[in-house]
Amino acid sequence: KEGRTASPGWYNSAAFETQAHKDSLYAKSINGDAFSNEIKAQTLKLIKEDLGQIDLLIYSLASPVRTHPDTGERFKSVLKPIGSTFTDNTVDFHTGEVKEISIEPSSGDDIENTVAVMGGEDWQMWIDALKSADVLSKDFKTVAYSYIGPSLTEAVYRKGTIGRAKDHLEATAFKITDALKDLNGKAYVSVNKALVTQASSAIPVIPLYISLLYKVMKEEGVHEGCIEQIERLFSERLYGENIPLDDAGRIRIDDWEMRDDIQAKVLELWKRATTETLPEIGDLEGYRTDFFNLFGFDVEGVDYEADANEMVDIPGLQE
Repeated sequence: KEGRTASPGWYNSAAFETQAHKDSLYAKSINGDAFSNEIKAQTLKLIKEDLGQIDLLIYSLASPVRTHPDTGERFKSVLKPIGSTFTDNTVDFHTGEVKEISIEPSSGDDIENTVAVMGGEDWQMWIDALKSADVLSKDFKTVAYSYIGPSLTEAVYRKGTIGRAKDHLEATAFKITDALKDLNGKAYVSVNKALVTQASSAIPVIPLYISLLYKVMKEEGVHEGCIEQIERLFSERLYGENIPLDDAGRIRIDDWEMRDDIQAKVLELWKRATTETLPEIGDLEGYRTDFFNLFGFDVEGVDYEADANEMVDIPGLQE
């Protein structure tokens, strides 16, 4: 609305579609609740009209809340450890202060609610809807993004409530693959590296870990941002002759992050991390820059004092 900006994602989508159309590439957006039956139906209609069938679907949906499309029940996820209080250091990346934080364990329906939001049920519902509508091509692939992380973060992440949701997501990949056998279709979970996102910045301990990790990975020449990582997923994994999988059937593009030498160096730095030492031993400035860039700030060459038009349309937006 005039006088009120949209979200960063809105402007990112608008810029992406504008450039895609200039390059004669297909790009359209649907704005709405991706968990809802209405948005699924709208997507099916668009695919039938424009494409006929699709050969790939990326499932990457970060949301703290989900309203179940069939029951109307509203679920809210939580980021909590399971069983006992978690205490360790984190950093306020706005101020640079390293401080101890404690997170109380999950209780009541926390685990079930988190699985309902961030598990694999909605992914399965999307694939079921697409398959029923006959819009999936032969050899169709679908990939859901996930994360495991190191022992430093496992209590609050992989062994916490969100980890249970990730377990459910990974189990769902096998169910989807079974359902796609007649198409020779496959469902994969891609375990990605630690990245600066709006979601990851809200998880305690993760900003400190990423600050140290990026320092080490940049020194070793193996650092990747979001785009570089996904380019490697496509070029070296998903569309290679053979897709290398781990023992749990997952694609691993966190392989550079989880190298033993990388993790050993991060662990050593973790023991030394304080408010005073972090600017030297970590990459806090790199973390801050990546975070603010997500929202369009601290971008080189932008005059932030200049007037801007907030009324930007997404060229291919489906109403």
